[in-house]
Amino acid sequence: MKDLKELKELHGKVCLVTGGSRGIGKAIVEAMNRAGADVAFTYQNSKERADAMVTSLNLNGTRVRAYQANVASLEEMQKVIQQVTTDLGSVSVLVNNAAINRDKSFLKMTKDMWDDVMRVNLDGVFHTTQIVAQDMVGAGWGRIINISSIVGQTGNFGQANYAATKGALISFTESLARELALKGITVNAVAPGFIETDMVSGMPEAALNQVKAMTPMGRLGKPEEIADAVVFLASPRSSYVTGQVLGVNGGMYM
Repeated sequence: MKDLKELKELHGKVCLVTGGSRGIGKAIVEAMNRAGADVAFTYQNSKERADAMVTSLNLNGTRVRAYQANVASLEEMQKVIQQVTTDLGSVSVLVNNAAINRDKSFLKMTKDMWDDVMRVNLDGVFHTTQIVAQDMVGAGWGRIINISSIVGQTGNFGQANYAATKGALISFTESLARELALKGITVNAVAPGFIETDMVSGMPEAALNQVKAMTPMGRLGKPEEIADAVVFLASPRSSYVTGQVLGVNGGMYM
């Protein structure tokens, strides 16, 4: 029988998940933890929720740490990543998940709504990735996984700002994959469809029914289904996969 550590394909890896205290981010933290990684995650507001996650997941034999930070702030992310390195070691798997939406039809969208989404969804990815990638290059191994969205592939009414950032993440993924391929680092994206999260649950019932009707599988996705895709892209099994966008959307976009 194999040693337990041999069954944990991310054993010995340090994973950083931005926006990891709820929804898809929380599911990713939990899945990475089950795969044997030591996991750090950022959150912005709910310290109580983050602390509860840490307490429960630390019982699994790996180390889990939570750090309060605004990913849009370069200074805060520099401090967080320095602390993660001190607490757990250099980050070998980065999941850029943190994102916000400020929805409004384009003609009514304010500059502040546009800027807020750009700062978190794009500037946050730039800051975090550039800091972490330095250590990955030094180690000769790394996994960078960006959480995009089906909205970045198709667009969506009232989400010009959000769609612009999620589409840009795909181009960013492809460009960075080319730059880092010879450094032993893969860069991929996961593009979720409509998933059972707080962001989606706030939609009117009629709109949710319409989404389900447009989805060949006839249902919303589950956060755990996104997390499983992320773990695959972080694992040794994906060593020849880079610059790709993995759609997890029930067939809504093909």
